[in-house]
Amino acid sequence: MVNMQESAGVADAGGVTAEVGCARFSGGRWVRSPVQVPSEAELTIYVNQRELVTVLCTPTRLNYLVLGFLYAEGIIAGLDDVVTMRVCGDEAVADVRLANPAYEPPVLRTLTSGCGGGAVFQTTGEMVESDFVTTPGETLLLMKRLQAEMDLYRTCGGVHTSALAGAGHLLVVAEDIGRHNTLDKIQGECLAGELPTRDRLLLTTGRVSKEMLLKAARMRVPVVVSRHSPTGTAVELARDLGIALVGHAAGDRLTVYSHPERLGCPADRVL
Repeated sequence: MVNMQESAGVADAGGVTAEVGCARFSGGRWVRSPVQVPSEAELTIYVNQRELVTVLCTPTRLNYLVLGFLYAEGIIAGLDDVVTMRVCGDEAVADVRLANPAYEPPVLRTLTSGCGGGAVFQTTGEMVESDFVTTPGETLLLMKRLQAEMDLYRTCGGVHTSALAGAGHLLVVAEDIGRHNTLDKIQGECLAGELPTRDRLLLTTGRVSKEMLLKAARMRVPVVVSRHSPTGTAVELARDLGIALVGHAAGDRLTVYSHPERLGCPADRVL
């Protein structure tokens, strides 16, 4: 089992929000009051003493964030590939030593879109082979349950929430200023807890872009659901990878952009 250590400071969940002063305008008048806003931290990940990437993130569950990122980018295939991992909050550094001492981080990377900023090294994914099917009703119910778990969002706003779901339940939930980070945190927690991600639903409040879909494919997740719209590239990729991509999931409505048969859509309506 990998030796994981997480120190205080930026890695401390108590620093997830900060109180700032603001001026509110309501009912025709101004009122000065304090308000909670999400904290933002930089975390630089080193692999075998070589700098890999710096991510902007919400400073909590950083061990899972690092593990999930390394797995999503194909740098590790599992916990056995990691000898030690130390997250130092005061220095905003994650030091990872791999079982392969000769490994060197790749030079080329792609900057991710959206808030939280970051980079990915994987630009292609493998087909998700699965017989998994669900229903629009179950999918919408899970999205409602996800909204009920958005604790940090209700406190201060400005963050995304994602969840891995199965058998009608939310299995792992993560919140972060970066939508990509939420998926990495979920992946990392599943790795650490030996929880399978295959044949599950992945729910998110964020826009689904190509990078988000590649992370889902790495999890072997056949259904990805968002309350927002996906990008055109994500739709094309989802069709190629066998993933049902669902957007605008709220209330009693949703839109399926690829493989609607996974949600029970009749054959004559399948794209």
